[in-house]
Amino acid sequence: MNRTLINFAAFQAGWFACVLGAANGLPWLGLLTVTVIVALHIRTADQPANELRLLALCLIFGLVFDSLLVTSGWVRYPNGMLFSNIAPYWILAMWALFATTLNYSMGWLKSSLVLASVMGAVFGPLSYLAGQRLGAIELLEPRYGLLALAFIWAAVMPTLVYVTNQLDSKRKFGSMLPLQKLTETE
Repeated sequence: MNRTLINFAAFQAGWFACVLGAANGLPWLGLLTVTVIVALHIRTADQPANELRLLALCLIFGLVFDSLLVTSGWVRYPNGMLFSNIAPYWILAMWALFATTLNYSMGWLKSSLVLASVMGAVFGPLSYLAGQRLGAIELLEPRYGLLALAFIWAAVMPTLVYVTNQLDSKRKFGSMLPLQKLTETE
């Protein structure tokens, strides 16, 4: 079976496990499912270290942006929140799950940062709307929340695609630091 299709199916399974688990008071179910999917993804990845870098960046973005949505009062997560103004662990798991798609089922976005931005602006908010319809989240200020999500994803998606491209070209984070260049030439 094609790796892209497997990646897409795994993402969908993880997404539904997270959303339906959270909607039904079982947010740990999504975390467990995503942990298995991500572990298998890293184990079979062509460049596991780069996949881990993408995963870490996605987790940071998720922690910052989803926590800002909670703090702003635009989004509420009924389950899985360990701290009142911090994104729930199951939504962070979804960000990690999302990282697994950047080189595979969403790899086609790597050819255009503009397309990545447009797709992020459209499908990022739609994903949250679907989460609301399934009962996992509440958009308390739908107009502002969806607008914020559109802006967030319009910026996050091309940023992640750009980073993915940089990692693909085997550049290392920080390779432009003078100290590292000095140590490499010695």
